[in-house]
Amino acid sequence: MKKIGLDVGDKTIGVAVSDALNITAQGIMTIERVGIKKDTTAVMDLIREYDCDTVVIGLPKKLDGTDSPQTEKVYEFKTKLENKLRSSGLGDVSIEYYDERLTTVMAEKVLIEADLSRKRRKEVIDKQAAVIILQGYLDSHHA
Repeated sequence: MKKIGLDVGDKTIGVAVSDALNITAQGIMTIERVGIKKDTTAVMDLIREYDCDTVVIGLPKKLDGTDSPQTEKVYEFKTKLENKLRSSGLGDVSIEYYDERLTTVMAEKVLIEADLSRKRRKEVIDKQAAVIILQGYLDSHHA
C-alpha cells in the first residue's frame, strides 16, 4: 500500500504520495487550510483515494531538537486525524512523524535550481517539502 506525506503549516498542507512500491514520492497538491475538521477530512479523502496505509507527517523541531510552537500544532493535527480515522473505520492507518528540519530550505533550493519564479516557488514550496519528507521516510525504511 502507498504512503502519504504531509507538510503541515498554518496556511497550507503540502501533500505527497508514494508509488505502489514505496520507492519514490510525488507531490500531488497543496491543501489550503480552512479549519482542522475540514483539513483532516481532506486528508482522509486523499488516504482513501490513494489507498494509503501510512501517513507521514513532517515534525518541525528546532535545530537543537526541541519542540517549537509549530511542533505543538502538528501534534494537535495528528491527534485530530487519528481520532477521525478511528471513528471512520480507518483506524488501521498508521501515522508516523518524520524529522523535517531544513526540508523547506531544501525544497526552496531545489525549486531555485529548477529556475522557478519566486511567485511559482511560493505556490509549490509546501508540496515540494512534503515530497522531501516522504522521500526521506521511504529511503530510511528501504535501507
